[in-house]
Amino acid sequence: MAKLESSLKNMMLSLTLISLGASAALGFVNDFTTEPIQKQITAKTVNAIKQVVPEFTNNPVDEVFKVATAEGDSLNVYPAKNGEEIIGYAVRSYTNKGYGGYISFMIGFKPDGTIVNINVLEQKETPGLGTKMVPEGTADKPEFKDQFMGKNPETFTLKVKKEGGPVDAITAATISSKAFCDGVERAYSTLKKGGLI
Repeated sequence: MAKLESSLKNMMLSLTLISLGASAALGFVNDFTTEPIQKQITAKTVNAIKQVVPEFTNNPVDEVFKVATAEGDSLNVYPAKNGEEIIGYAVRSYTNKGYGGYISFMIGFKPDGTIVNINVLEQKETPGLGTKMVPEGTADKPEFKDQFMGKNPETFTLKVKKEGGPVDAITAATISSKAFCDGVERAYSTLKKGGLI
């Protein structure tokens, strides 16, 4: 085979062929992995919903809808049903007020606004301090989030004791505790604003 002459035209042709081959390979990998990745995301969402609302018979992911927040964005609301009866709402909420910034939650509410459970989905708080908001409690030392369960934010102020509220802050992690309250308050006030509770 004759060696190609090193010219601008030949270099451009080689680079074009290499780029086309790489693009085709990336497109194939993307097509091949898109469906499994989406299935994993859906499974994680369903699992998070199951942890925060009573047992349901519908598929909340298929019935998800958005409700506008007071801040101008919106939150995903997953209705949990038993037959046709709404037994709760799982709300994907967030706050940007954490010590490490962004924290996301899945928060379950009964139709009257009572908190069923809270699951921290994503956080970057200080290990050993702010990370104590993530479940790790025992029978003799309950989890931080347990003090919210069964409470209705209509009568239970979502503020730490340092700010005059009833919430026991995590020791040495008041900012994280206040952020947790902010995320729960955002979910509750959004449901209320949307007329769902």
